[in-house]
Amino acid sequence: MDAVRDRLGQMIFARVAGPDGPRQRERIHDTPGPRWFEPDSPIARVHSDAAMFIGGIRAVLLQTMHPVAMTAVAENSGFRVDMWGRLARTSQFLAVTTFGPAQYAEQAVTAVRSIHDRVRGTMPDGTPYAASDPHLLAWVHAAEADSFLRSHTVYGDDELTQDERDTYVAQVGEVSARLGVLDPPRTEAELAQVLRDFRPELRGTRHAREAVRHLVLHPDLPLPARAPYGVLMAAGIGLMPWWTRLPLRLPLLPGVEQTAVRAAGEAATRTIRWAMSPRDVGTTAGAVPDGEAAPHAAGS
Repeated sequence: MDAVRDRLGQMIFARVAGPDGPRQRERIHDTPGPRWFEPDSPIARVHSDAAMFIGGIRAVLLQTMHPVAMTAVAENSGFRVDMWGRLARTSQFLAVTTFGPAQYAEQAVTAVRSIHDRVRGTMPDGTPYAASDPHLLAWVHAAEADSFLRSHTVYGDDELTQDERDTYVAQVGEVSARLGVLDPPRTEAELAQVLRDFRPELRGTRHAREAVRHLVLHPDLPLPARAPYGVLMAAGIGLMPWWTRLPLRLPLLPGVEQTAVRAAGEAATRTIRWAMSPRDVGTTAGAVPDGEAAPHAAGS
């Protein structure tokens, strides 16, 4: 069973962390120095759990609902031809800012801000947009924070108290503030209000539906991996708000989502958690946190 676990863990890690994954893992976890966050803090607990795989899917789906953000992605991102390369880059950003030395975290933020500064364009109505716009960054941040926290609530390995949930929101806000978000929410209630405030701006566009269709139907995976990916995708869709389903052409099956999809999602996260856990309990130095391989849409 150890050989099976090792092989499965290596396959998952290679797919989501990319060919540079082992070097980045050593760089992030083995380099001494102060970190932005303590290893037992809420952000570390959430981002190190296998539920992040589902949370990342939900975050990407939800982010497509903002037409300006989606246009920027469609016109400037290679997600259609390099979906897994983008995932590797964004997962590394999430890992280094959560677990890495402060100096490396600062470097990652600087690199992403530089990319955002270069991404500019024009909406069909002639309105200019910029990826560095604090308002757009606030939407990306809110969608991610809500998705990661919600997925952990449903599929996470441990339960957060309300104080810990608020601390999580504040901690992810610290990273997003460094990326350019102005006054990010500091509590779960404030986060919910930010999402409500964005509702009038959200809709399902052609770009959004194309992106969702690509993510659901064309994951560029070998056949044996498509069924597990489908389970994670179904679980992510099952956590999406009801008002996003019709605009994005996503199914809404409450009964099935609360039973079969939920059970399959729990089985999938348990399997990922088992495959990517360190062999020796209590010996975690250099090990890959489960969530290190999860998608993070704020990256490059």
